[in-house]
Amino acid sequence: MISINEAIQLVKNTSKPLLKSTIKPVGKSGGYLLFEDVISPINMPPFRQSAMDGYALNLHDNLTYNLIGEVKAGDGNQPVLKKGEAIRIFTGAPVPDTANAIMMQEKVKDDGNTITIEHQINIEHNIRPMGEQVKKGNVALKKNTKLTPAAIGYLTSLGITEVSVYKKPQIALITTGNELIEAGQSVTYGKIYESNATMLQNALYSLKFYDITIHKVEDNYEKTKSKLKSVITENDLVIVTGGISVGDYDFVGKALNELQVEEVFYKVKQKPGKPLFFGKKDNTLIFALPGNPAAALTCFYIYVYIALQNMMGRNVNELPRIKAKSISNFEKKGDRPQFLKAIYKGEQVEILEGQNSSMLQTFALSNALVFADEDITNIKIGDTIETILLPV
Repeated sequence: MISINEAIQLVKNTSKPLLKSTIKPVGKSGGYLLFEDVISPINMPPFRQSAMDGYALNLHDNLTYNLIGEVKAGDGNQPVLKKGEAIRIFTGAPVPDTANAIMMQEKVKDDGNTITIEHQINIEHNIRPMGEQVKKGNVALKKNTKLTPAAIGYLTSLGITEVSVYKKPQIALITTGNELIEAGQSVTYGKIYESNATMLQNALYSLKFYDITIHKVEDNYEKTKSKLKSVITENDLVIVTGGISVGDYDFVGKALNELQVEEVFYKVKQKPGKPLFFGKKDNTLIFALPGNPAAALTCFYIYVYIALQNMMGRNVNELPRIKAKSISNFEKKGDRPQFLKAIYKGEQVEILEGQNSSMLQTFALSNALVFADEDITNIKIGDTIETILLPV
């Protein structure tokens, strides 16, 4: 059994970027990382552009100009201005080649046929030069840039419709247990509704991982081994829930061993989630999580989350940890470090009742986990405690 810090470090060291690419429409590429530099196909802006509503001028020594027309955004006309002439112009409109400055409208007196400006201005004032943001043929966004809404808007403004991005991992979720039935069926004595697959699938969806298949396996060794063999071959990441402990009908560990999955670690000194397995075979990572739902979700956020971020090549690979003041008293039992379901709000954190590893009701209310290390026996109101913020 290893420590939490050792387990986290092993996950970080073992999980690597996939280095596979795929082509995505720009509008559906949010959250991905660019696989290669994006080269701008145009100048942006593609023409000299007005930075504001006002008057485009062909400068001369006088403050008065003859008004000869107007240009608004989207116009394709190119008026020719002689020295001492001006046109009405609007934000985003193309600036004629013969105009060399723009005076904002608040500093202009318009008499109909002539205008008078308050003071002289410098050449190119209030004109966005062609290619100010990026020039045609230059790098618009570098490889490994995360595609945020702003980045997507920027690429769209350049007329780019597709980008090469790092492929997200293909993921298999496997649930084990003869006692499990699907929601919607009639529950009979000895049966419970399976929740781990749907829970973890939606945890993955919330992190924008969508290439997921779900598999259910009975407590049967040969069927467990056969299913594991196929999903390990076909996926980048395999997440198993249940069957990893040491009971007579827990076959996952035995099957992984026979399939020659390299064990990176098994069992972590923590609560919940002690019987956690992490391994790899070739380029596929395998997590076998405890079957208890709250334990499975805790292990997902503390360990699987890191692997997912590393597989995507992201620099920040752990959930944020902050210090918060407790508004609860809590007595920790045993010597194992614990992850406690909690609600964080306004620099304060409330440790909730119902910390049992099988209970999801409390987790459903939580937006954080309080980490109580092994040297902590009691948490009192006012104590400053380490708090892990969960994705919302």
